[in-house]
Amino acid sequence: MVDYLIFLAISTAIFALFALGLNLQWGFTGLINFGHIAFMTLGAYTTVLLSLQGIPLLISAILGAVAATLLGLVIGFATLRLRADYLSIVTIGVGELIRLVVNNQDLPVGKSWVSGTFGVQSYAIPLADTPNMVSRILMIGLLTVLMVITCWTLWHWVRKHQEESITFRGVGTILGVLAIAIYLSGVTALYNYNTKAGLMVLVLLVLALVFWRLEILGRSPWGRVLKAIREDEEVPKALGKNVFWYKVQSLMLGGAIAGLAGAFFAWQLSAIYPDDFQPQLTFDAWIMVILGGSGQNLGTILGAVIYFAYDAITRELLPRMVPLDVERLGAFRIMVIGLILMVLMIWRPQGILGKKEELTLGK
Repeated sequence: MVDYLIFLAISTAIFALFALGLNLQWGFTGLINFGHIAFMTLGAYTTVLLSLQGIPLLISAILGAVAATLLGLVIGFATLRLRADYLSIVTIGVGELIRLVVNNQDLPVGKSWVSGTFGVQSYAIPLADTPNMVSRILMIGLLTVLMVITCWTLWHWVRKHQEESITFRGVGTILGVLAIAIYLSGVTALYNYNTKAGLMVLVLLVLALVFWRLEILGRSPWGRVLKAIREDEEVPKALGKNVFWYKVQSLMLGGAIAGLAGAFFAWQLSAIYPDDFQPQLTFDAWIMVILGGSGQNLGTILGAVIYFAYDAITRELLPRMVPLDVERLGAFRIMVIGLILMVLMIWRPQGILGKKEELTLGK
């Protein structure tokens, strides 16, 4: 049970990070990106291939994020002068192009070249070696700090919104319970050291830092310009803002975050193949953003939590409740989450934590 909770925590944190990049592009700027998986693919492969050449993992991950940033720059200059519907089509093509290139090219794995179809295995993973007791206690302390900050932030946020809707109190309670459950599992796995527990602490720390910086950026003049572009780009143009360059910046920063998520995705899998980066992952991120509320960073994280909770519950319960084979069960699960989205669009089209005045769907 502890190992499974840690696996879910890592998966949720990785895709929350991935979806935060998309939320910056869509929720804040209004850019329709259906090829977001391209950034994750490039970040994952760059990180892994560089680490196999002997480059330290931290530098490899940073360079992976830089590569994803440069991809955002290229896509931005090539597509952002197009209309929104053309932009969405081009980004889908770019996402598939990156995957097909990786699939059909020979990759430099160590001192040899290996066909991309065979994937990449046996690469270094952070905190793989069992640390001494002092290091484990320090990691437990860091996890404790993250848990305390999370609970304090949730409490402060619930108090701020307690008069607005019961939804906020319910969400805060659920997130608090999940945070405590993950914390207890993490402490157990860190004390009796598990490599995945170390990775969990690392990805949660990165997620917290990215969330914190995005919240600051969202309230800054830069973030307000992005929101103005989302609402009506003619207004910031009239005020002398370089709208094109702001869009490129949003695409680049969102791509860098997705590239960083790609590094963690590769570390979690321990072996990556081109088929691990299907277009479906982009639409999973869209589900998370829409569920939680576009333009809301906390909502995006909530969307990731709901998505993986749904995924875990249905994988365990549906085979016992619905007499279908594996293939039909997979289709049924997708159908149910589509139904959930339809109900949500009727009940709260802005998402669970979204603001109706900031609704970007349909614009």
